[in-house]
Amino acid sequence: MRFTTGRDNTGQNMVFDASAEGGAKKFGDLPDWDLTDLYPATDAPEVKRDLDWLEEHCASFAEDYEGKLAELDGAGMYECILRDERISQVAGRLGSFAGLLYYQNTVDGERAKFFSDIQDKITTYTAPLVFFSLEVNRIPEETLEEMLKHEGLSRYRPIFERMRKMRPYQLSDELERYEHDMSVVGASAWNKLFDETVADLKFEVNGETLGLEATTTLMSDPDRTVREAAAKEVARVLGDNIKIFTRVHNTLAKMGDIEDKWRGMPTPQTGRHLSNDVEPEVVEALRDAVVAAYPKLSHRYYELKRGWLGLDKLQIWDRNAPLPLEETRTIGWDEAQNTVMEAYAGFAPKMAEIAKPFFTDGWIDAGVKPGKAPGAFAHPTVTDAHPYVMLNYLGKQRDVMTLAHELGHGVHQVLAADQGELLANTPLTLAETASVFGEMLTFQKLLKDAKTPAERKVLLAGKVEDMLNTVVRQIAFYDFECKLHNARKGGELTSDEINKLWMSVQGESLGPAFDFMEGYEVYWSYVPHFVHSPFYVYAYAFGDGLVNALYAAYQEQPEGFQDKYFDMLKAGGSKHHKALLAPFGLDASDPKFWDKGLSMISGFIDELEAME
Repeated sequence: MRFTTGRDNTGQNMVFDASAEGGAKKFGDLPDWDLTDLYPATDAPEVKRDLDWLEEHCASFAEDYEGKLAELDGAGMYECILRDERISQVAGRLGSFAGLLYYQNTVDGERAKFFSDIQDKITTYTAPLVFFSLEVNRIPEETLEEMLKHEGLSRYRPIFERMRKMRPYQLSDELERYEHDMSVVGASAWNKLFDETVADLKFEVNGETLGLEATTTLMSDPDRTVREAAAKEVARVLGDNIKIFTRVHNTLAKMGDIEDKWRGMPTPQTGRHLSNDVEPEVVEALRDAVVAAYPKLSHRYYELKRGWLGLDKLQIWDRNAPLPLEETRTIGWDEAQNTVMEAYAGFAPKMAEIAKPFFTDGWIDAGVKPGKAPGAFAHPTVTDAHPYVMLNYLGKQRDVMTLAHELGHGVHQVLAADQGELLANTPLTLAETASVFGEMLTFQKLLKDAKTPAERKVLLAGKVEDMLNTVVRQIAFYDFECKLHNARKGGELTSDEINKLWMSVQGESLGPAFDFMEGYEVYWSYVPHFVHSPFYVYAYAFGDGLVNALYAAYQEQPEGFQDKYFDMLKAGGSKHHKALLAPFGLDASDPKFWDKGLSMISGFIDELEAME
């Protein structure tokens, strides 16, 4: 099952509000998912039909091809790939349906059981397919090249190239099958434990019982006493539950270390880089450029904010505080929809046309509801259906930007679907391109429509904070993960040891304008990316830097840009980042590339300083 997880604009994990029964009505008529485009119901005959089909076709695929791949000609391998693709599509539809139902209400026992049962069956039925990539990687290079001369098969070359990058790290056939079978009770089970633990957390703030999302939202309240109360309550509740979070992180880091050792992977990050189809040196160039820019980005901006708020020092509950001159209002759903759609249409009418069904056909689940899962994401489901977007909409300006972000993912996923099931999936580093670009379009529209210098200042400051959360904050998260996984190699980590690793990156990234309250050291514990997708977070910074460079290219040469942009999105995962960026004259492997992206953030801060 493929998820593209959208980042939370606050730089914190957004999780459902367990107390928000019906509260969403104040934002207007918020849409719910219509999952019947996947299956009519959990007990629908179509579900059993597809499960039976999957079991039969996985078995027949193995019977027809196991031990025989090297003997195929190009036409034979092409037929094999088409059958594999169809299996992926049916399994993906089943997994997507079960997953989306579960994430609508993670505390519903029947949904959780259905999700687990579907996962178990998919894992069991697809177990005979484990041989496929292992055998492909044993085919001699000259034999595979001869096969790839076949016209139909040749478009699948990227699939074979990615598989063969795993050749040095491949286990024996028997161990790969064991790994496959154990997946449902390995990392997946620990992920569920984490999700369900977070879903059950309750917070008491000013006499109200809230879920984590509503509580963290209060950390951007105009009233500083409310922000402080929320921040301290988050610290208290996380601290009370820190043992279980420590156990989850220790276990998953150790499991990763064991797998890396057996596979011979040189670093804990290697697997993520391979799945992202990005070179380690490109990621390190990004990381180093961002860390070197901390003083001129986050340190400089937060010193400005400290002055705006009239404080000697910022506390963590001030990081996302509104500016004193910021108008506090609730943004209804209709206004949010119109803002984003107008921004998209202003770039290209085609973009708005692709986005329209998300609002009209039940492709968005927007409201905060009891049991609803973490934050915001866009899920492509399968290429013969359509994507779904999940939000937890609370009427803030940042929620509008989150809508623009996730809708960008959705547009990307719709355009890439024509590549087919095996080539549509975009590496995480490129998956963030359309989402961040969608945000940039929305921001630029709002900036253009600003009626006063004060309104422009508020918009600029908000955008800078979003960019810092996307770039600086996520690279600090990446550094924390690197430190955590390296430290875990030396043995079990206590909560205090993990806390110290977390705090070691906080002051460095946020700068001297901050003091850190007692209790902030446990805030690492509820960030879902550390659990679900280790080292995922650098993809956000990658995407933001890439989009900043892309947008600069758009401003410099707007003619013909839209067509090149849509061609890039349509490519899905069929091209490497070098090939995708070449038409724009950009190259992410050039260290100076990242400085271009960072200079856009710095330029916004320059403008804010000039307003003083």
